[in-house]
Amino acid sequence: MKKYPADKILLIATRQIGDVLLVTPLLRSLRRAYPKAVIDVLVSNDKGGMLEGNPDYNTLISVAEHPNFSEYQILFKQILRHYDLAISTLAGDRPLIYALLAAPKRVSIVPPKRWQDIWKRMSVYSWTELDNQNTHTIIQNLLLADLLGIARCYEVVTPQAIDSIDKLEQYVPFAWQKQAFAVLHLLPMWHYKRWTIKGWKTLIQHLIQLGLRIVLTGGNSQVEKAYLREALSNLPNTVINLAGQLRFSDVAQLIRASSIYIGPDTAVTHLAAATGTATVALYGATNPLKWAPWPFHYAINQTPFQQKGIQKVDNVLLIPGKGTCVPCHQEGCERHKQSYSRCLEELEGRVVIEVIKKFCHYSALEVQNTIS
Repeated sequence: MKKYPADKILLIATRQIGDVLLVTPLLRSLRRAYPKAVIDVLVSNDKGGMLEGNPDYNTLISVAEHPNFSEYQILFKQILRHYDLAISTLAGDRPLIYALLAAPKRVSIVPPKRWQDIWKRMSVYSWTELDNQNTHTIIQNLLLADLLGIARCYEVVTPQAIDSIDKLEQYVPFAWQKQAFAVLHLLPMWHYKRWTIKGWKTLIQHLIQLGLRIVLTGGNSQVEKAYLREALSNLPNTVINLAGQLRFSDVAQLIRASSIYIGPDTAVTHLAAATGTATVALYGATNPLKWAPWPFHYAINQTPFQQKGIQKVDNVLLIPGKGTCVPCHQEGCERHKQSYSRCLEELEGRVVIEVIKKFCHYSALEVQNTIS
């Protein structure tokens, strides 16, 4: 297909922070295909941190997830017929309306065919149908590059800031650029993606015994702070809690320097995979075909992980929860975001440790060699 010409492009990615990170391969594909074009990105408010320092776009535009009238007015002034081409990575109504307003030519992901969504297919220059089961989100996004007739880039681009090293020197109270350490992110956004505090404590104690320092990352909410206080009780005070103190660019720099990262289904786990560091992902209900972390340097038009089982692809080790129902593709056992997930509650710390030892080939000797 011949490349569609465009001098001004709007990429629409108004979802969560992790989704914005997973749009960066498409964004890089656009920049390489249109090196002189103005490429702007539309994100939801406070969801653009994963694009900090990204060289592939010009301007970041933010909008409320559910704008009021005045917020719509401000956005329309920013985007109304300002672009030659609008690209929506979402199949919802609002992103398609933004694309309609922004540009005369539009490409988009659209939902499976239903009469009430026919207008979406009719309103775009070209479309690809959403596959929410078997196609990884990155590959789904890159199908939009195919529609534009441009080459795919599979690289997940991590955020960066020129002062990240200085900031880490300020906050990390040990020689983090020389000493072996592990980064752990304990709390995901939704309850049904949580592992247990007991499991985390068992794992942390094991890593400490190996000679690793432990650094915890996290957000700034009161819920997360309380959760981490409970998790840290009766653990050595050498475990460093940096929750709420770092930007995503700083977290990326920290993980890149670490020996191993371990976390649940959360944006930071996707970020860790993109740094190239050994990344252990603890997944329960979530479908890995669609949402597993994208391995570093993986550049194949094939979803990296299978639906079931312990799996290692390049730098990413995926450990599923316990049970034949895993993954159920539901929001926990009670089918809502604050539900529990039995598969993760029954996943024991010793099991996670044994899997990590087997697949990451990590031993006390290796840690001591790293330190020395």
